[in-house]
Amino acid sequence: MAKLEDRIEIANPHQPHCATVLLLDTSGSMSEGGKINALTNGLTIFKEDVSKDDLASKRVDISVITFGGSVAVTHDFSSIEEFEPPVLSADGYTPMGDAILKAIELIEQRKQQYKNKGIDYYRPWIFMITDGEPTDMVPGDLKWNEVTRKVHDGENNKKFMFFAVAVETANTDLLRQIAPPNRPPIRLKEGKFKDLFTWLSKSQSKVSTSKMGEQVALENPVAAGWGEIST
Repeated sequence: MAKLEDRIEIANPHQPHCATVLLLDTSGSMSEGGKINALTNGLTIFKEDVSKDDLASKRVDISVITFGGSVAVTHDFSSIEEFEPPVLSADGYTPMGDAILKAIELIEQRKQQYKNKGIDYYRPWIFMITDGEPTDMVPGDLKWNEVTRKVHDGENNKKFMFFAVAVETANTDLLRQIAPPNRPPIRLKEGKFKDLFTWLSKSQSKVSTSKMGEQVALENPVAAGWGEIST
């Protein structure tokens, strides 16, 4: 009997792929100030923008993991064409630690699927958006140490790129400890969700149309107008 990974179909297998996990906070606080609706709309903007780029639409693979009360793979990896942006709802606490571990697990699984199919791939992205702080770990406990070690090791060993976007009330002091030292969290300017997702889609297009192994310079979020470096 064929292994599960051998039965998985990957669109456009002759193209190199860029796997991206959108790691989205859907805890109760995201229901305030229209944040959850803006996040939902942002996913649609992302799909529309990447779909306009013929090459990127063949190469970008997208997955959505939400964490609000529990961790859920809301959309497993697919091509942009097959991506149906989910309608998000906000509820519960913020199991950020488990969500990050799930994202790393999903990335490793996807890379193995590429290898099994002989598909080249760019360094994957984990792109986290949160307005809070983890409720399933605290600095120094076992899960905290595992999460920060895996994020930092993954970044250092070029297994993936990890981005953290802090929305409004997010605890940037804690996020700074979780995020790789070379890529500190970016604070989202109020109401700039659309600009954030436009930047994300442009960045994905830029990466996915570059040569394999090429160092790609992304537009600075501050210059792009949606982010500011938290101090």
